[in-house]
Amino acid sequence: MAALGAYRCIECSREAAELYRDYQRGVLRISICKSCQKPVDKYIEYDPVIILINAVLCKAQAYRHILFNTKINIHGKLCIFCLLCEAYLRWLQLQDSSQNTDPDDLIRYAKEWDFYRMFGIASLEQTSFLVGIFISLWWMRPEMLKTKSDFILLLKALLLSSYGKLLLIPAVIWEHDYTPLCLAFIKVFVLISNSQAIRVTLNLNRILPWLAIFFGLILENGVVCLVQKLRWDV
Repeated sequence: MAALGAYRCIECSREAAELYRDYQRGVLRISICKSCQKPVDKYIEYDPVIILINAVLCKAQAYRHILFNTKINIHGKLCIFCLLCEAYLRWLQLQDSSQNTDPDDLIRYAKEWDFYRMFGIASLEQTSFLVGIFISLWWMRPEMLKTKSDFILLLKALLLSSYGKLLLIPAVIWEHDYTPLCLAFIKVFVLISNSQAIRVTLNLNRILPWLAIFFGLILENGVVCLVQKLRWDV
């Protein structure tokens, strides 16, 4: 049996000691939450595809299952891959704006360096966005972020909820007249996912997460303006 508070009820977010009880011989029984009298986590019986669909639909229960009741540890790798996708998109747009088709090795090296530069800029903007969220939440609700584990859990939730950025690559590969609109929809979807992740992790209402995201966007746009002023993106 797990320690008390090791899991969370996906319905009411109360702590639970276990997700199920094993009566041996293949007999399992899902634990019932003592607070809401509902199954602690019904998703342990669901297929991963169903869980993913529910997460895409931004259902709070699916987010609680993933964040509190599983041991998914891919947030670091996912963050790097999403940044690579964003860097590739910016690099591709930069190459489209360049008319130089010289195959010289120096030109190829310069283009490769441009990709690394775009990756650095995307990382800087992502960091500023996350810092803005943390600062605003700490200012509005300091009791929510008391310990290092609170910060780590929220960071993990924000990184995992940014999975929508993976859609940037197919949006660019299958380019068409509606690509700018698709990119805008992807941005909105990622922000909605981030909002739900904050709400589920800290058990907040719907307004505070959006205020935190708004502040994060302000800080991110400030960094964007600085990068443009220094002409690092050209």
